[in-house]
Amino acid sequence: MMHKFLLASLFAAFLGFLFSGCITTSTSYTRVPPGIWRGVLSLEKFSIPTNKKDTIILLTDQFQEGELPFQFEVVYTDAERFYVDIINGTERIRCDSIRYGRDRTMARDTMNIYFPEYQSYIHTDIRGGVMQGEWVVTTKEKYKIPFYAHSGRDYRFTNMREKPVKDLTGSWATLFGVEKPEDQEKAIGEFKQQDNYLAGTFRTETGDYRFLEGTVQGRKFYLSCFDGAHAFLFSGSIKGDTLQGEFRSGKHLKTLWTAWQDSSFQLGNPDTLTGYDAQATLQFERTTPEGTVLKYPGAEFDNKVNIFTISGTWCPNCKDEQLFLRDFLKANPEMASKMKVTSFSFERGKDVNKANQQLTAYKNRLELPFPLVYGGLATTEEAGKLFPALRNISAFPTMIIVDKKGKIRRVHTGFDGPATSKYAGFQQEFSALMGVLTAETAQ
Repeated sequence: MMHKFLLASLFAAFLGFLFSGCITTSTSYTRVPPGIWRGVLSLEKFSIPTNKKDTIILLTDQFQEGELPFQFEVVYTDAERFYVDIINGTERIRCDSIRYGRDRTMARDTMNIYFPEYQSYIHTDIRGGVMQGEWVVTTKEKYKIPFYAHSGRDYRFTNMREKPVKDLTGSWATLFGVEKPEDQEKAIGEFKQQDNYLAGTFRTETGDYRFLEGTVQGRKFYLSCFDGAHAFLFSGSIKGDTLQGEFRSGKHLKTLWTAWQDSSFQLGNPDTLTGYDAQATLQFERTTPEGTVLKYPGAEFDNKVNIFTISGTWCPNCKDEQLFLRDFLKANPEMASKMKVTSFSFERGKDVNKANQQLTAYKNRLELPFPLVYGGLATTEEAGKLFPALRNISAFPTMIIVDKKGKIRRVHTGFDGPATSKYAGFQQEFSALMGVLTAETAQ
């Protein structure tokens, strides 16, 4: 006799298929069906082991192991023009750099969704309410991940509702890389759960994993994020008071992790992780993509609180920091008049001209009111050559705060972005520090 749970799973899958097939959308469009889509990145080819009955249950759960699901919405601004919103938890990433056309050789509609900040794109064929293609990262050699999507499917992993054995809401002490003790990395998982819905992030000493979204089904849980730069997939099991899981970043990284609740577990202080010589005077001379020579020390930096960021256009945490600084300057014009921000971007390509083109497009797209300067290749060693006064640079981003006298006052490693519990506190601390430093005199 078939197990009751398997019967229930099959019935739920049938209902999901039936109802998803009945979803209708507005007919006032000429290209891609509008509304919610469920996209999937296939991190590995899936095969069905004939000797494992559990595989049947996985299939009726409506997602397969090794597949990274995410949601997006197609939004029309008129009958012809539309944009795509990538959805991760409370975050929406608007993609309006889209090329739509017709492949005459295949007699199919095609579309490219570009992520210009990260130099990647999704290329896909479109047949009605189905897409099939690949995600391509142009800064990595032959880096392509198969992609497909279905319209009208308003769930991420599954629309099943198996009762969770535990509420995961709270902070979780975490170790990544448990299979290799020498490579372990500390993190803190921050989760919010409501029934089967799970959202949150992981904070590390070099940044955070941004907006993760997923589900808890019985003893299993799943989280994912896709933002055009990273494709993160977390899966695991609840084992008593601990979590045991696997983390995958695209197709190039797979590692194991474990987590437990411990209020005494702490990450390193981001203001002390990077050492520096407090007596050293920073020096550099760089040319912006626009051709302006920036020389420090120099007249344009005098009597200013200077903020130098070690960054990269390929890095979402860096983007969070750039947007934070942009918004701070806009919201605090009096302090902004006594500050100068300069961002040094370390890029993955060796071609300086292409890097400068990328920096110009990035600066314009994000409407950054401060210069972006090419710093070199995207390695911490290259960053160390530009700023030899710093020791043990370990993260993109890293923020250097220099007072009006040219003295380094703080070096902040990594960035806890808006997906974390620390973001609001950092805003307050930064504002208070800028209030003190901008009030000081240079003499």
